Amino acid sequence: MLLVVPVVAGLGSVLAGHLAPRTGSAVLLRVAGPLVALAVLATGLAPSTAVLYPVVALVGLLLGMVDATMNMQGVAVERRYGRSLLNSFHGAWSVGGVLGSLAAVLAHSLDWGLVAGLGLVAAVAVVVDLVAAPLLLDHRADVPPSVTGASTDAAPARVPWRPVLLVGTAVAIVYLADSAVSNWSTKYIADALASTAEVAPLGLAAYLGCQLVGRLAADAQVNRFGPVLPVAVGGLIGATGLGLVALAPVPWVAVLGFAATGLGLSVVVPLSFSVAGALDTTGVAVARVNLFNYVGFVLGAGLIGGVAELASLRWAFTVPAVIALGVVALAPAYRVAARATRHGPPPAEVVRDAAR
Repeated sequence: MLLVVPVVAGLGSVLAGHLAPRTGSAVLLRVAGPLVALAVLATGLAPSTAVLYPVVALVGLLLGMVDATMNMQGVAVERRYGRSLLNSFHGAWSVGGVLGSLAAVLAHSLDWGLVAGLGLVAAVAVVVDLVAAPLLLDHRADVPPSVTGASTDAAPARVPWRPVLLVGTAVAIVYLADSAVSNWSTKYIADALASTAEVAPLGLAAYLGCQLVGRLAADAQVNRFGPVLPVAVGGLIGATGLGLVALAPVPWVAVLGFAATGLGLSVVVPLSFSVAGALDTTGVAVARVNLFNYVGFVLGAGLIGGVAELASLRWAFTVPAVIALGVVALAPAYRVAARATRHGPPPAEVVRDAAR
């Protein structure tokens, strides 16, 4: 059931990439934002499994569209300001995750049913979406003539696949690690390290907390040093953190490793969308990079579970630790983002250099 969401979300991202050059990302986000909140509420109202599957598929489709279009909006804002901003935007996403968790705790403490709990989140989300809708950048801001040097009605430039594949691979690596931590960190600390029920969830909490801190602090570092160094250093810290998790003799060492993982890998995904924004002003590249999000999540869930079944969870965490080193090797692909944020395109020059 849960696998339906990331698989169908990939289709939603592709659909957003197809429609955004024609309608603008703001139009799609104004529609999909409130609808995805209502679709999540509808999962609690489904009377049977036969109904639940298509409802969950709808959640995935809309979620993919929202993921892609909100990042299209983010790169458009970043382009206007001429400096790195996407890390802070993704930091706000991390805050949303924390608030969603607290909403679940509140609903449980008040002894609410599932529909009431989901209704609280949906109501807040719809209100926020409707308030924010008039503030979104319109189609002409997505593809400004001053940047493209052409009319916004002109056919979009061809987006090269090579840089998309490079940064997309880094995104998949990060989400593979994220899937491992999100799905298995609590079980690993509880079972492999024989921890108490109170300590076991601290690994995930440390990961998410340090991910938030890393994203809120990263934009200043990117503006100072450029994107390549933060990505390379972040990949190394993330790989080291996962290695520390795999070698941890006691729970607190594992918690420290999860914290380092969240801190190190936090910068990679936002900067990947910055690269996409430098390659293309229509949103197509953003939608393509967003696909690798779901690829990494699906691969991570299956890979870690498979290795854990064959060997152990301790061995399973060595897999993302080794794979995370690939982020370090891919760091030079992020150089194109520096040119877009510091100097602005012309995108044609940026695309030609990236394609090489």
